[in-house]
Amino acid sequence: MALPRGAGVPVVRREHLGGEWQEVGRGGFGRVYRARHKDLRMDVAVKVLNDNASHFVFKEASFMDLASNEFVLRVLGTYKGPGGERGLVTEYMRRGSIESLQKALSGPPPWPLAFRLAHQIALAMDFLHHKNFVHLDLKPNNILLNDTLNARLADFGLSTVSRSVEMNSTNMQTGPRGTYPYMPPEAFDAKYEPVRAFDLYSYGILLWSIFTGREPYQGALFSLVELRITEGDRPRCEDLLGLQVVGISDLVSLMKNCWDKDPHKRPHFKDCLKITERLFPEHSNGIQRAITEVLARLESSNQQGITKLNDVEGQRSVCDGASLSISGETMSRKAEFVDHHKPTIIQRVSNALAIAEELGSKVHSEIYCNIRAKKTNQDRVRELYCTTLRSGGERVKAAFYDALKKHEFDLMQDLEN
Repeated sequence: MALPRGAGVPVVRREHLGGEWQEVGRGGFGRVYRARHKDLRMDVAVKVLNDNASHFVFKEASFMDLASNEFVLRVLGTYKGPGGERGLVTEYMRRGSIESLQKALSGPPPWPLAFRLAHQIALAMDFLHHKNFVHLDLKPNNILLNDTLNARLADFGLSTVSRSVEMNSTNMQTGPRGTYPYMPPEAFDAKYEPVRAFDLYSYGILLWSIFTGREPYQGALFSLVELRITEGDRPRCEDLLGLQVVGISDLVSLMKNCWDKDPHKRPHFKDCLKITERLFPEHSNGIQRAITEVLARLESSNQQGITKLNDVEGQRSVCDGASLSISGETMSRKAEFVDHHKPTIIQRVSNALAIAEELGSKVHSEIYCNIRAKKTNQDRVRELYCTTLRSGGERVKAAFYDALKKHEFDLMQDLEN
């Protein structure tokens, strides 16, 4: 199935976008900004891609345009900047994603909202599969939320036209695609060709994450996660089954059916919808109250963030005339720490891939591929020091320090004591 070139995807140039651009996200693909579309008179999200990812612009925009649906993020055009930079312009979702919601709530959303999200994602994916597309990257960060916390499926960068598993070997993919905690066991085979069953597996893991508020296999190395998944290990459901929640046992059964090791035994999304359509009405009476409570929590969290920012700005003004601001002093201290403890950090880091992923766009995609190809954590961290940390300066070293604090707690405690 060929994609029609230029179908429904206009070009949006810099002069069409006014206001001060606000960065709202970043990753290995590039950065996302909030801007104001002058003609449409609405806030939009501008996803500006790194040079190495810019060739995905038209493909992703075409998939999103063809997959236009109530629960799919609406693409408004491709972006072309004055310096030749490329990207996508979409509607702006100011409530973030399921991932950011989990962080704000420090856990799962209220049950009515969780059941509604499960149903809406199934609706979006059923529509996508009817269009003969597979998404290949279902995860909390790729489910955005509108002002009333309805789901919007996003990030079609890995999407492709679904094919039969009986493909000629010359058309096979060269390696695994997606986010590895959400990838099915068969996808770790370098010769795997993505089919719809991939998305069903990811949906099962995504449901578990939504209803527990946790990330699967959190902090585990890629090699360990790959081994656990391929050997049949899945997230634990005992805590969910112990809850007195209407429909939770049916939902857990759906999760387990979706993440079955045999892709042929996984249900289709039309089968998932039969279950979510039955479960959500059991909780629909509480949906408005749940939304009101969550929005209040989010507003409170945002206000606290603004207060903290104002406090920091106030501290900076007190230091007027000093040679360095507070943030500058902190950055220098972190960079010095990273340089001083280089041998120990290289020797003892156990989550090198997680740290590289945490650095996001600060690690060039080619360097990231080189890091993943290394067989030991020591070689991976050594590669980071020789490339990204050497050229990135104090700001990147400070980000590396923060990633170490998050993923190497015991190591950092030893080094700082």
